[in-house]
Amino acid sequence: MKKTNIYTAIISLIMAVSLASCGNTASDSTASTSSVSDAANGTTEIRSVTNENGETVEVVSTTFKENSSGLLDTSEIFSDKDLEQSASKENAQKIEVSDGNTFTISTGGTYIASGTASNFTIRVEADKEDKVQIILDGVNITNDSTPAIYVVSADKCFVTTTDGSENVFKVTGSFTADGDTNTDAVVFAKDDLVFNGMGSLTIESAEGNGITGKDDIKFTGGTYSITSALDAIESKDSISICGGSYTINAGEDGMHSEDSDDDTKGSILIAGGTFNINAKSDGIRATTVAQFDGGTVEITASEGIESTYVQVNNGTITITATDDGVNVSQKSNSAGTPTFEMNDGSLTITVSGGDVDGIDANGNVTISGGTVDITYPGKAPCDAIDYDGTATMTDATLIINGEQTDSIPEGSMGGGFGGFGGKKPTDGDFPSDFEGKTPPDFDGDFPADFDGEFPDFDGDFPADFDGKTPPDGFGGGRRGTKSDTSSNSNDI
Repeated sequence: MKKTNIYTAIISLIMAVSLASCGNTASDSTASTSSVSDAANGTTEIRSVTNENGETVEVVSTTFKENSSGLLDTSEIFSDKDLEQSASKENAQKIEVSDGNTFTISTGGTYIASGTASNFTIRVEADKEDKVQIILDGVNITNDSTPAIYVVSADKCFVTTTDGSENVFKVTGSFTADGDTNTDAVVFAKDDLVFNGMGSLTIESAEGNGITGKDDIKFTGGTYSITSALDAIESKDSISICGGSYTINAGEDGMHSEDSDDDTKGSILIAGGTFNINAKSDGIRATTVAQFDGGTVEITASEGIESTYVQVNNGTITITATDDGVNVSQKSNSAGTPTFEMNDGSLTITVSGGDVDGIDANGNVTISGGTVDITYPGKAPCDAIDYDGTATMTDATLIINGEQTDSIPEGSMGGGFGGFGGKKPTDGDFPSDFEGKTPPDFDGDFPADFDGEFPDFDGDFPADFDGKTPPDGFGGGRRGTKSDTSSNSNDI
C-alpha cells in the first residue's frame, strides 16, 4: 500500500512509544474513535482503539465502509484487528529462522520472523480458539516442497508485514503432502487467514498455488507479488479484500473461491485495493457471488470474471480477455439465476477471438448505473452482451466499439445460443419453435473449429450431412435426444 511521508513519520512515532494494540494475545480489538470517518475503502487512517487490557492506543488502520445494498453481508466481514496495519515488535516472541527446521506455534500470541533460511516452515498448530499473529520483518524463505507458513489449526492467523520490510517466500518444486492433507501452496491454511501490514510479501510457487485457504482469506493492506503455476489465491469459503496492492501472475486462476461440497460458499469481495492480474485461465472466479465495491482492478486473462452472480457497485475494472470478459453461469444453485448487475463504477472490457462476448450471461443483465465500455470483434458469433434471460438498462452509459448506445442490443444471433432464439438446448433438444432452419443471415458455413456437434446435442445429424445446413433447413426440425450423462467437475 502506498504511504505518504507524513504517514511514515507518524507511524515511526507510534512505534517508538509502543502504541500498537496486539500485545501478546493477538486478539481482535474494538475501535473507539477514528480520525477519518468518511474515507474511501482502502485508505489508511490513525485510529484510537481499546486493546484487551482496556488501554486506549493508536494504530494505523485501513478504512472500510460496509455496503448495505450489496448481495454479500459485509457488516461484520472485517474486524478492527483485521484492519490494523501497524504491528508491535515489543512483546512478540522471536521465531528462530534456520535451515532445515520447523518452528511450531502451539499457543495464541504474537510472533516475529526475520532472516534467511531454506527448507524452513512456520507451523501453526494452536487451539481452535487461539488467534495467532505472525509478523514478517524482513524474512526470506526458500523451500523445496513444503509451505513457508502452514496453519494446521487456530481460530485465525494474521500474517502482518512491518512498515517498509521486504519478505520473500518461494517453493521451487512440487509439494509434499502432510498425511492426508495436500499442502499445495506456499502459504497453506486450514483455518482463517488475514493478510495485513505496511511492507511487501513476494510469493513464488513453481508447481502449485501461491496461497490456499480451506476457510476464509482476507487482505486489508500490504503489497503483494504472487507468481504461481496454478491459482495465485485459492479459498474454499471466501476471499475478501478491502485494501493493498497486488501483482498476480497465475498459471490458472488469479483468484478462485469454491467449496465443491457446499455451493452456498465460494464468494469474492473486492472493496478496495489496486490489482494487476495476469492469468492463463480466469482472472477472478467465484462460485456464488463476485462483488465489487471499490478498488482499481486490471485483468488480462482468458476469461476476466466468472461467477454465478457478478455485481459491480463501485470501482474501476479493466479487462482484456481472449474469451468472455465477464461470464455468469450456474455454478451455484443457491446463488439464484445467473446475473450480471452493474450499479456504479466503471467497467472496460476488450475481448478478441473467434467466438467471444464482452459480457456472457446465461441469465439476466441489469445495468442501472456507471459506465460499461466494451470493445469486441463486432461480428457473429461474437456479441458485446450476450444473454439468455432479460436485459435492462437505466441511468447508465453503455459504449460498444466506441459508440454510445441507449439500450442493450440483442445478440447477433438472437441470444445466448446464437441462431436458435437465444435458447440453449441444455437437455439435447432444440426449442419447440425451432423450424429446422438457420437464421436468414447465416452463410451456411460453421466456424473452422466446429466439430459437427452442438453443445449437449448428441450429434445425430443425417448420414449425408456435410457440415452445411440446406438452404431450406432440414425440413422438419430434426430433434436430438436427451443425454443421460453430463460432466461438470470444478473441484478445487
